[in-house]
Amino acid sequence: MTAVQFRNPEKRLSVALSETMRAVSGHVVTLRELLGYVGEQGLLVFCAILAAPFLLPVSLPFMSTALGPPMLLIGFAVTTNRVPWLPDRLLDHALPSVTVQQVLARIIRWAERIEHMVRPRLLALSGSAGINMLNGALLLLSVLLLMAPLPLIPLANTLPGIAIMLLALGMAERDGVVILIGYLVTVISAIYVGVLLALVVYAGMNAGAAIEALRHWLE
Repeated sequence: MTAVQFRNPEKRLSVALSETMRAVSGHVVTLRELLGYVGEQGLLVFCAILAAPFLLPVSLPFMSTALGPPMLLIGFAVTTNRVPWLPDRLLDHALPSVTVQQVLARIIRWAERIEHMVRPRLLALSGSAGINMLNGALLLLSVLLLMAPLPLIPLANTLPGIAIMLLALGMAERDGVVILIGYLVTVISAIYVGVLLALVVYAGMNAGAAIEALRHWLE
């Protein structure tokens, strides 16, 4: 695996991705090379994009199962400061540069839309291996909370999804204020999802009483 470092905060994310798009122009690029180009910033933006569908009050069933594993890999990459582990056969798979550029162009447009809201601040919250390990661990926690088996329960996926987006974008643009808000939403998500899971376990252990209480509530 290849270690990757956070870039200089003076270079905006859209600029860094534009440089990547120019670098892959005109030739076939492997996934290994692409990961080396985009680094953790590109992975974090991709993580935020994956979390965006969960901003709806109620998410679709199985959506967290499909989108959760890639976000877990990205959280692991941030925590260990390494590109996510992937088989060599997949890493060395050739990708057409035109396709890669099209995907990067869409991500750049998305990054440009959010860059007016985030900017380098409180750099101590993203400037060392130790703090990045903490940030990555909280990102992993948020993804695990998002993947909790609580389908169709309001905000069960939304709160962790917001936390993931705040942490990912805050780290990508080295915005300590956004990261701090991400900490807060992660704590709120942990409490909310934890209480829901406890209620589910209690209802499972006391199914008869739970059904009776639900019947009275519906009446």
